[in-house]
Amino acid sequence: MTIPSETALKRRSVAYMVLCAILWSTAGIFIKVIPWNPLIIAGVRSLIAAVLFYFFMRAMKSRFVLNRYSMLGGFFLAGTFIFFVTANKLTTAANAIVLQYTAPMFILILSALFFHQKFRRGDILAVAVITAGISLFFFDQLSFGYLLGNLLAIVAGIFFASMFITNGRADSDSRMSGILIGHLLTAAIGIPVIFFYPISVTPATTVLILALGVVQIGIPYILYGLAAKHCSALACSLLGTIEPLLNPVWVFIFAGEKPGFYALSGGLIVIVAIFIWLIWSGKNDSMSKAA
Repeated sequence: MTIPSETALKRRSVAYMVLCAILWSTAGIFIKVIPWNPLIIAGVRSLIAAVLFYFFMRAMKSRFVLNRYSMLGGFFLAGTFIFFVTANKLTTAANAIVLQYTAPMFILILSALFFHQKFRRGDILAVAVITAGISLFFFDQLSFGYLLGNLLAIVAGIFFASMFITNGRADSDSRMSGILIGHLLTAAIGIPVIFFYPISVTPATTVLILALGVVQIGIPYILYGLAAKHCSALACSLLGTIEPLLNPVWVFIFAGEKPGFYALSGGLIVIVAIFIWLIWSGKNDSMSKAA
């Protein structure tokens, strides 16, 4: 049996992360048409995802462990889900997603503060360009009149960054266990809201919430868990920025809402920046090994 080289494993991880981000981006389509409280949506979809993830862990013979990394990873993931869906309720969807994707910037800041980690100039430049591109992408829609929602979206970005950092330092079992804990925590927080905001369950909402649980976060977090083994926290986060780019694409396809000039320009900047950064990163990794 041939063992894949480190380069092949990294390329496979990049492919996993790109597919993960593509599936993440379908959230807007489903959430918009489910007439439930956002916390209930988050809780039910995470419960469905937890069941799927549990059976995946069983199939992969991955042990469930409780340690610092799995518990912190689960806490940060649940915080990402809860703060993001709450921000969606209090501000526009565009505000929520663009502000959550300040995560790469927070990865640089938090890693430097708590772990004294040094990043290459190319990594820092990529974060700056991609952040600027995403901001431009939502230039026409970003509004600052929803202060609390905007602040919560930034908090979601901090939790998102912390989740990437924690999982990047965890072993495989701890990382997988943390993702499962995150789904279970979100379910435990979100589902009881049903008692305050009763929901109507129809065949349509059942299909849509199953799609959210399986397609939008169930399978993607399996892919992310696999990708994080050979893909750094910063790389996963930067590749994840494909998500906010594709959200309006799905809206255009299914709702006919056309992206404007700034959206197209910002999307082009981000795609080119990610492509150049991947090539640059690959070449620098190869050169460092050769040295």
